[in-house]
Amino acid sequence: MGGRQTVARNSVGNAKLGSVIAESGLSHAQIAKVVAQVAIESGATECVGIGRSHVSHWVRGTTPSGRAPLILVEALSRKLHRVVTLDEIGLPPQASLSQDGLDWHADTLVGLTDLGRVDVDAERRRVLATAAYSLAALTLPSGSWWSEMVNRGRSRSNVEGHAVGRSDVEAVRDMVSLFSRVDQRRGGGHARTAVVQYLTADVSVFLRGRYVDERVRRDMFTAASELAYLSGWMAFDNGEHALAQRYFSSSVKLAAEAGDPAMAAHVLRAMAHQAVDLGHHREALELSSASIDRSRYLAASPRERSLLGVVHARALAVSREPKAAAEALLRAESDLSAASEGDDEPGRVFFFGQASLGHETACTLRDTGDLRAAVSQFRLSVRTRKASSFTRTHAVTLGYLGLVQARQGELEEACATWLRSLDAMEGIRSGRTRQVASEMRAVLSPFRQTRSGAVAEVDARAERYLATFS
Repeated sequence: MGGRQTVARNSVGNAKLGSVIAESGLSHAQIAKVVAQVAIESGATECVGIGRSHVSHWVRGTTPSGRAPLILVEALSRKLHRVVTLDEIGLPPQASLSQDGLDWHADTLVGLTDLGRVDVDAERRRVLATAAYSLAALTLPSGSWWSEMVNRGRSRSNVEGHAVGRSDVEAVRDMVSLFSRVDQRRGGGHARTAVVQYLTADVSVFLRGRYVDERVRRDMFTAASELAYLSGWMAFDNGEHALAQRYFSSSVKLAAEAGDPAMAAHVLRAMAHQAVDLGHHREALELSSASIDRSRYLAASPRERSLLGVVHARALAVSREPKAAAEALLRAESDLSAASEGDDEPGRVFFFGQASLGHETACTLRDTGDLRAAVSQFRLSVRTRKASSFTRTHAVTLGYLGLVQARQGELEEACATWLRSLDAMEGIRSGRTRQVASEMRAVLSPFRQTRSGAVAEVDARAERYLATFS
């Protein structure tokens, strides 16, 4: 385990680390608890068991090994609400993913290219495993930043670059559509490397090109933003949260350079969704509120407004604002009712309809404690979804429905629902389906000795599904 192994010991102790911990006002046990939370998010399983004694040893001069130092600085950053560096806590530098991808002021294209090159290189990709999901990076830049980014985008055209026309934009959109449908059917663990390779090898050339006119440039940057968003969404779905965060950040920056507030809102909504799932409720509410900022909300199509609104409702629910969450759900329902087939809406919202609204509404109701209404909405989602096209989400919805049924004491009914969920999971590579399968087993653990055939079947099938990813 990263917390037990050591590479050095300083006989006089680590005064720098002790000073930063003292500044946080937390005990060594409390620091260890935050370290464990960051480790879980980052997939650093070897650091999950770090406890009070480990932190105490580090302060006395033992140097943590493996990923523990980078997990520790993120834990301290969260508690001090600022970026804490390895040098500041008296630890040596480590090879890690550049923070430029999370810096709102760093060059958009340089950061995106560097991230993509690391992501597709098998040797260098190991560095990605050291990265942690950063709460500090969720703080959005000031209002002036958005107009500055628009101006930066306008100055991008390269007179010596590749000539970029309308057909190039359409080609990128076609690829986004293709990859999006693979993600919906098979999960974020399928074909994400191909998405990143296309973004890095082909689209990056267009972004540095010579444009026919400003409209083409803006549309190309929006299309690239959609592709970067998709790379992030697939990483998020596969449980690679630090990586997803970097692609989301790049996507927002591309949307800002395109002067496309609706696209920026779409990504901020995804970032809020991720923060909700990771338990960062305050940050989720801030991000979702930014996604429905007046200029962004008004620029979005009715369908996209509904998507933004229902995720805002979820953020309100986990923030213990049930009344506001209920009002947001009503607005989201009204917005979706206003959408029609003839709308001039972006292709990125192709997946969002009654089934998706029902799923997110159910999650909101579940989080406000209204389990009965949540079951009704989950069932509506299952009934109205085209499972053959949206298989991943169908499996997750059934899994969530079963979890609520189990909370209501309906174990047999939950098992029947979970068997349907496991049927849908066949061939799906998704961190969210893996999480659902893990939760099934956790719920069923106390009942394994009851000799219930349904319990045994669900438990065995969930175990087999999880084993395919070990």
